Amino acid sequence: MSTAKITYQSNLRTSCQHVKSGATFITDAPTDNNGKGEAFSPTDTIASALGSCMLTVMGIKAQTMEGVTIEGATALVTKTMSSNPRRISKIEVVLKFPVKLEPKTQKILENTGNTCPVHYSIHPDIEKVITYHWGI
Repeated sequence: MSTAKITYQSNLRTSCQHVKSGATFITDAPTDNNGKGEAFSPTDTIASALGSCMLTVMGIKAQTMEGVTIEGATALVTKTMSSNPRRISKIEVVLKFPVKLEPKTQKILENTGNTCPVHYSIHPDIEKVITYHWGI
């Protein structure tokens, strides 16, 4: 079964549908590449997927640890593009957690985030800068 169905609408916009759930989102070409920039660009979704995946697997791990929650944690993602060829050159993720946990627990969760499937799936030529802030 397919994962997603992408339909080109017009004016450099696509509609993306998750086949199993029916959930949708749109993408637009960015303003620096002939688009309107009114939604995530395709490369924005790649960068955002890294932060989302990191928080998801950390949440899964936290559920297995007694008394540990990361509820309210955020990931601020910054994507840097290069040219010739046009591609993502760097993704920066700043993760902020509302609680400060024991150092050992923080290290376990950080290792979990740093080994998420998206992190491993992004080409090694793309620089990844990951920063964790606990108790923010």
